[in-house]
Amino acid sequence: MAISPSDILLTDRVAVVTGGGAGIGRGIAEGLAAFGAKVAIWERDPDSCTAVADRIGALGIPIDVRDTAQVDSALERTALELGEVSILVNNAGGTFRSPLLETTENGWDALYRSNLRHVLACTQRVARRLVAAGMPGSVINITSIEGVRAAPGFAAYAAAKAGVINYTKTAALELAPHRIRVNAIAPDITLTEGLMQLSDGEFTADAPAPVIPMNRVGRVEEIASVAVFLASEMSSYLTGQTIHVDGGTHAASGWVHDPQTGDYKLGP
Repeated sequence: MAISPSDILLTDRVAVVTGGGAGIGRGIAEGLAAFGAKVAIWERDPDSCTAVADRIGALGIPIDVRDTAQVDSALERTALELGEVSILVNNAGGTFRSPLLETTENGWDALYRSNLRHVLACTQRVARRLVAAGMPGSVINITSIEGVRAAPGFAAYAAAKAGVINYTKTAALELAPHRIRVNAIAPDITLTEGLMQLSDGEFTADAPAPVIPMNRVGRVEEIASVAVFLASEMSSYLTGQTIHVDGGTHAASGWVHDPQTGDYKLGP
């Protein structure tokens, strides 16, 4: 059967976006809503949660996804008000610099809980309901290029993101018989509020970025477009994959543009 433009539409499907109040999560929530999904934003910050939900006509639920009891409550409310969730975007996460020799157990646990544990909790709970209802679904995990390369100063964060990638593969295999697909998106440098704080304004939308083959930083909507694709029937035979939406950084493996000549060179 030939593909159709309607295959990209998400009309009346229910989507949850964790951490949907800012950055990539906000962009994905906006994209899913634009293609017809009924969106629930699960966001720890109540102000940004309400603001984004009101702007795009979504259900905003202030929640800390690190707390599984709150996840259970939010899922019940989402299903009651919008219907059964068939699209889950595990986007919530965060990082801070933590050199290996200085990382404490508390710091390690904090980064694990922020970036990996909730991916299991949210996926498991949504999948259980889908299996019980006999419904197909799509789970989209937001990982990072740091999950596949060394990240000095961010070892715990990188380990958690690597865990997301492997979990994506395993969950995809276990859930495939139930018609639930699980994929991941791995961005590199994407222009968000968090990036601006971490980089102290080093990256802007218009400035060249020689460390990226496309010589610019990514835009939130470019991540969101891939999320819409993965949520839709356009990707119906795609599962267990991590898609690097990074301007070519993963493929480059250390090759960068020389700022003077524009030619590729290995290393800085």
